[in-house]
Amino acid sequence: MADRSHADAARRALEDENASELATALLKAAIHYSGHWQNNKEAAQLVADVNARPAEFRQRLVDAFGHTLASLARESGARVNALALAAAVGRDLPWGEELDAARREKFDEIGRMSEAGYLGWVPELVLAELAAGRMPAPAVVAALRRSALGTYVYKPLVEVAARLTEPVLNVGEAWAERAMADGERWRALLAHAATATSAKPSAKWEKTGRALITEAAQATGQAAATGQAAATGQGTEGIGEDAVRERLLGWFRLVGAPRTLSLDEPRFGPNPNEVYDAYNANALRGLAWLLSFLPPHPDTARVLGALAETSLRKVSGLGPRNPKVANACVTALSRIDGEAALAELARLATRVTFKGTLKMLDSALEARAAALGLNREEIEELAVPAYGLTAVGRAEHALGETTALVEVRGSKALLSWRSATGKAVKSVPAAVRRDHPEELKELKAAVKDIDKMLGAQAERLDRQFLARRTWSYGKWRERYLDHPLVGTLARRLLWVVDGTPVGFADGELRTLAGSPVTEGAEVTLWHPVDREPAEVAAWRDRLERHGVTQPFKQAHREVYPLTDAEVRTGTYSNRFAAHYLRQHQFHSLAAVRGWRNQLRLAVDDTAPPAVRELPRWGLRAEYWIEGDTGDGEYEDITDSGSFLRLRTDQVRFYPIDAPQNTAHACGGEYTMWLRNGEAPVDPVPLAEVPALVLSEVLRDVDLFVGVASVGNDPTWQDGGPEGRFRDYWNAYGFGELSQTAETRRLLLERLVPRLAIADRCRIEGRFLHVRGELRTYRIHLGSGNILMDPGDQYLCIVPAGRSASGPETGYLPFEGDRTLALILSKAMMLAADTGITDPTITRQILRERA
Repeated sequence: MADRSHADAARRALEDENASELATALLKAAIHYSGHWQNNKEAAQLVADVNARPAEFRQRLVDAFGHTLASLARESGARVNALALAAAVGRDLPWGEELDAARREKFDEIGRMSEAGYLGWVPELVLAELAAGRMPAPAVVAALRRSALGTYVYKPLVEVAARLTEPVLNVGEAWAERAMADGERWRALLAHAATATSAKPSAKWEKTGRALITEAAQATGQAAATGQAAATGQGTEGIGEDAVRERLLGWFRLVGAPRTLSLDEPRFGPNPNEVYDAYNANALRGLAWLLSFLPPHPDTARVLGALAETSLRKVSGLGPRNPKVANACVTALSRIDGEAALAELARLATRVTFKGTLKMLDSALEARAAALGLNREEIEELAVPAYGLTAVGRAEHALGETTALVEVRGSKALLSWRSATGKAVKSVPAAVRRDHPEELKELKAAVKDIDKMLGAQAERLDRQFLARRTWSYGKWRERYLDHPLVGTLARRLLWVVDGTPVGFADGELRTLAGSPVTEGAEVTLWHPVDREPAEVAAWRDRLERHGVTQPFKQAHREVYPLTDAEVRTGTYSNRFAAHYLRQHQFHSLAAVRGWRNQLRLAVDDTAPPAVRELPRWGLRAEYWIEGDTGDGEYEDITDSGSFLRLRTDQVRFYPIDAPQNTAHACGGEYTMWLRNGEAPVDPVPLAEVPALVLSEVLRDVDLFVGVASVGNDPTWQDGGPEGRFRDYWNAYGFGELSQTAETRRLLLERLVPRLAIADRCRIEGRFLHVRGELRTYRIHLGSGNILMDPGDQYLCIVPAGRSASGPETGYLPFEGDRTLALILSKAMMLAADTGITDPTITRQILRERA
C-alpha cells in the first residue's frame, strides 16, 4: 500500500473486526495514494478481503464511512475517498442518508463533466449503482462514454463504460435527443452507427448497415405505402427509403445547435459546450455513411455538405470542431452518384481549408475525373449544376396560377412571385403553400444552394490566374459564359479571345471598342499585369460607366512590379516585413488563398514558413514568419500554447522540389533542412520570377497584412498589451499606403465625385477628407482609421459585424474589399455627424471639440 503503517493498521483492524478503525486506516491510505488506491495490488487485495467478510461487518464499515463523511469538508478530497471506499465495500448494502446524499451530489457532478479523466472514485460509484440495480442517469452515462474515448483513458472507467448500453446515444445534443425521441424502430440503426470508429466503413460494417437501412425502410414505409397505394392506385417502391432519408437528414439539420445540457467549462482547454460529444460523433460518422447507401437525392448532398462545414468550424483552443465527421461526409459524398454529390464535393474543395479534409476532397475529385477520363479542372467545371436556372441567372417556374421567379443578382439569388396577371406579389401566395409545398421547399433550397455555389465559384475563378488555364472557345462558352449559374460571374469578368480582350455587354461579347466577338479558338482570363496601362484604365472606366460589379478584383486588381529595393536584394522581398499579424486570422486567410501554414506554438520545435506551391510554374513561394514572443516574455499565447501574433519577414521563391526551409517556432534564422546528402538549393532571383507569379504572390501577402495586421484594430490606439505596439500601430494606421490601398485611392478618386456627399469630400495624399457639421475628419485609405481636425485627434469607430446594416455606400466596381466599403460607410456617417446617435462616437467628437 502507499504507506506500510496504514496497511498494517488496516490489516489489524480487519482481523479485530473493528469497523471504525478499519475505516480510518483505509481512508488514510486512500488519501496518501491520491485517491488511486485501486491501482495498488495490496490495496486492492485488502478491499477484496473486506468484501469477503459477512454483510453485517461490511454494513458497520459502510456506516463508519458515513459517520466520517459527515465530519469532512464538503469539497475535500477525503470526503470523495470516503464515498468511493463505501462504494467499494458496500455495493450490495443500503447506505445511510449522508452517504446517499453525497452519492447523488457526485453523480450530478459527473453528469456535468466533459470527461471524468483519472478520477478513481468515479468507476467505484458507478459499480455500486449497478450493483444496487440502479442505472446511472443518462448524463452520467454520457460523461463516462466520452471519458472512455479520450486520448488518455483510465482502464477501470473504460471497463465500466462498456457495460452501459442505454441510452443508445448520449443525451445533451439536440440532434441525438431528437433521434432517440423518434422511436424504438431507429434504435438498431443508431446503435450500429455508433460503432463507426474507423476512418472508412469496412465491408462487414457496410453489409450490416445496408441490411438495417432495408429493415428501417420497410418498417417506416409500410403504413405510408399502404395509404398511398389505396389513395392513388400507384406503386409504393421507394417510399420507405425516402422516409429513412428524411428522418436522417432531419437529425443532421440539428447538428451544431446549442447543447441541451450544459457542461462545466474546464480551467484550460476548449469549451466542451462548443464541440461535438465524442460518442455521438461516431454515430454521426456512421449515419453519414448510411446515407450513402440510399438512392441519390439533392437534399442528401446539400445536408452532408453543410454538416462537413459545421464540423470544420473553429473552436477556440481546439481548432476544427470535429474533422472526423467532416471526413465521413466527404466519404459519403464520394460514394454517391449523380450531379448533386459531385457539385457538393467541388464546392467544398473551394471552401475547406483543413488539410486532412481537403486532401480527401482532392482525392475524391481526382477519382471522379479519372473515372470519366477528364482532368481535375474539367471535373470542377462540369460539377457546377444549374440549380433549375434555365437561362443565365434566371428561371421561371409555374406553380398553378402563380409564377416563381429565381434571379441571380450579384452574389445573391432572389426568389420572387408573380400573379396570373403578372403583378408582383410580396410574399409566397397561400395557394402555393397549400398546393405546392414540395416545389416550394425545393425552390427555397435551390436559392440557398445558388448562394453557396456563387461564392465557391468566384473563389475558384479567382485562383485561375496562377493556374494558367486556357479553354477552347466552344467549351468555354458552354461551361462559363452561357452556363446558367457560372455565367452570372463570367459575364462580369474580362477575357482574352485569341489575344483580343473582351467583356460581355448588351447581350454579346464585345471588344473595348464595342465590336462583337462571336467566335474564336482559345480563351484565357484577362489580367492587368501584362496589359498596357491605357487599356487597363479604359476597361475600368467602361465597367464603372456600365455599373458592372465584378465578383472579385480583376480590372482593378493590384499589380506588384519589381521594385528597385528588390532588384538590390536580389533573391528576397522585404516589402511586407516587420509587420505584426494576428496569427489565427492570418492562418485562416492563408488557407483560403491556397497557402500551407503551420500554427506557431510556444514550444521547442521548428516550423516551415507559410508556403504556396505553384506546380504550373515549378515554383514555391515562401513568406517567412515567426511567433511574437512579447520581448521574450511569452505572455501573449493562447491556452493551447499558440502565439496570438506573428512577426513577418521576407518573401522568397524556390524551385518547387527544393528542400524545405525551417526555423524555430519562437524565432530565429531559417535554414534549409537537408536529408540523405541533399545539396542546398539557392532561392530563385526575383528578376527571374514571372511577372504574373510575383504580382499574385505579393498580392496575397499584401492581403494577409492588410487584413490580419494589429494596426487594423481601432481600439489599439494605446498600443495594445503594455503599449508595445504603439509605434507600429501609428505607423501602419496612418502611414504610407500599400499597393492595395493605393489602388483603393485611385478608385475613390473616381467614385467620390458620384456620391451624394461629394461636396463634403476630397482625397488628399493618404486620406479621404470629410467635412461634417461638427468637425472635419481624415480617413486613412489603408487602415480606415480616422483623425479629427483640429489637432489630429483620433476617433475610434469599431465596425459592426458583417451582417449589420449601415449607410448605403452605392456602387462599387468589385466585391470583396471590406475596407473600401467601410471607408465609404464612415464617410457617409461623418458627413452627417449631427445625426450620429451612437454615444460612444458622439462623446469623442463633442468632448474633443470642446
